[in-house]
Amino acid sequence: LVVAMHGLEGSSNSNYIISVTNFLNNQNLDVVAVNFRGCSGEDNNHIYAYNSGKTDDLDTILDYLTKNYDYDKIVLLGYSMGGNITLKYLGEQSLRFEQVKCAIGISVPCDLEGSSNALQSPQNKVYILRFLRTLIQKGVEKSEKYPDSILDIEKIKTSKNFIDLDNSLTAPLFGFEDAFDYWRKSSSNQFLPNISIPTLVLSALDDTFLSNSCYPFDIAKEHEFLHLETPKYGGHVGFNSPAWSTTNRWSEQRIADFINTWT
Repeated sequence: LVVAMHGLEGSSNSNYIISVTNFLNNQNLDVVAVNFRGCSGEDNNHIYAYNSGKTDDLDTILDYLTKNYDYDKIVLLGYSMGGNITLKYLGEQSLRFEQVKCAIGISVPCDLEGSSNALQSPQNKVYILRFLRTLIQKGVEKSEKYPDSILDIEKIKTSKNFIDLDNSLTAPLFGFEDAFDYWRKSSSNQFLPNISIPTLVLSALDDTFLSNSCYPFDIAKEHEFLHLETPKYGGHVGFNSPAWSTTNRWSEQRIADFINTWT
């Protein structure tokens, strides 16, 4: 069973999740496509939703799957933010589910501050505006739904970048001092040395969402279980697979090969 997790403001309907699900299904692998809180098309029942380091929901998902299904081999597959959550989860505690045999992170922002800075570059303007539009909208809706909360709706509305948004929304909701405290504590880089199952990190060198600090070359070099692969091209969760092709799915095939090697 593959547990597939989407990136920031994605969902189980994101193209890359649908693509990998179809590909792995054709390889006789079952897939559970996760929707993080607030990403399924309807609001969740708490004032908070998800963040890039919120791993307790993944633990809850695995607890549910292991109690209600009899899969003896589970693989974690996270894209972008979902990859950061995956890697952080594997390294922050002793893995309590023996069914989890290996993990894969695609285009992972292992350093959230570095990635946030990279997203501020002019070439990413269209992407950050799209992210901010939906995140601000969700933040405003939460503020209106919980008028007595600590959220400042005006600060949320006027957020111009991730520093503004995480200062006004993420940090207060999850008990962080500010955006920098959130990024520092939630980045997966610091948890990588503790990973104890075979784990692939696949991040293209031309990924404009990632800073140099998002590629854990030094850690992977000395690590028994962490496999870092950095193809020259691929962008962010792209890897130049033709959208119209059903056969030339390079990243999906690499995912399948890694799973077959370690399960």
